[in-house]
Amino acid sequence: MGRIHSDVESLLVSRFLLIRKMSIGFALVLVICAGFYLRALHRRPPPQTAYAANSHVTLWDTTAQVRAPVATVDFGERLTVLDRFEDQARVRTAKGDTGWINSDDLLSAALWQQMNSLDATADRFPIEAHGHTRVLSNLHIAPGRTFPRICQLSKDIPVDLMERRVMEVPAATAPAAAPSPSGENGEAPANQPAEARKEDWWLVRAHVADHTPLAGWILGRFVDLDVPPPLPNYMAAAAMRIVAWFELNRVAGEAGQTVPQYLVVGVRGPEGQPCDFTLLRVFTWSQKRQRYETAFVESDVCGQLPVRLVPATSPGGDASFSFADASDGAPADRVYRMHQTVVRREHAMNGKGD
Repeated sequence: MGRIHSDVESLLVSRFLLIRKMSIGFALVLVICAGFYLRALHRRPPPQTAYAANSHVTLWDTTAQVRAPVATVDFGERLTVLDRFEDQARVRTAKGDTGWINSDDLLSAALWQQMNSLDATADRFPIEAHGHTRVLSNLHIAPGRTFPRICQLSKDIPVDLMERRVMEVPAATAPAAAPSPSGENGEAPANQPAEARKEDWWLVRAHVADHTPLAGWILGRFVDLDVPPPLPNYMAAAAMRIVAWFELNRVAGEAGQTVPQYLVVGVRGPEGQPCDFTLLRVFTWSQKRQRYETAFVESDVCGQLPVRLVPATSPGGDASFSFADASDGAPADRVYRMHQTVVRREHAMNGKGD
């Protein structure tokens, strides 16, 4: 009888110990799960405001490869960022649609504010030229490849060009220099530092379909200028790269139509030059020959944009233009006046006339 009692007591103790171990294990699992949950909850960023960076961007129901579209958002649409995973962001639209989007298709609230400020700044600049994007091009918040991208412009997007800046090409993307007499394989001599390659950036206003124009900075070589014919042929013959052109006045042409007379400014050589333009030409219309002729040439300037124009108020009327010239170091204004087909530079009172 005592043996049976002892066996029962041992069995009860074993069950108690087993239940105790299971309780401790279960509690430990709960603690671990709670820790993982709190850790994941702590990592999840608070909701943030962002804006769609491109047009017709699709929101997806998951980040997996097999996924379904949820909604489509357009450039500038306000979004709430709920979560992030690698290069994806989970967002909610103003209509309540929730889905995943690539982070490259988002503009932060800070960048959106900078973009609005840049747009207001661009309103104060005169338009120097018109053109269109030559290829798929990035529009940046500031001149330079390292600055954030506002959006990506498709080919053939019309742009207005307003201000030029020269920036150094990042070393990782700079093309190799051509061989030159200064050193073997195009390298500078050992006692002379290699000159950094430079490129032109332009402040433009892009006219993208379906929303208001966008201001931003774009690489100059990604833009083709919409120069009116036959000016490109004249400039090509003079080995001159056009920077900007302006209509001074209009004169009578054939069949009662009026013909514009132009001021054209440009440069020779590659991009990245310190002067916005070094050459200027005035083209007038010959009634007798029914073609454009060069009425004025100047090739000794270091002109800086903008060119300030006072166009004629009547057909064939007088016009004037001016710009800052840095040929002698410090910028100084140059003023020119056009009367009929004659263009003269106005000098200071103590200067010498033409």
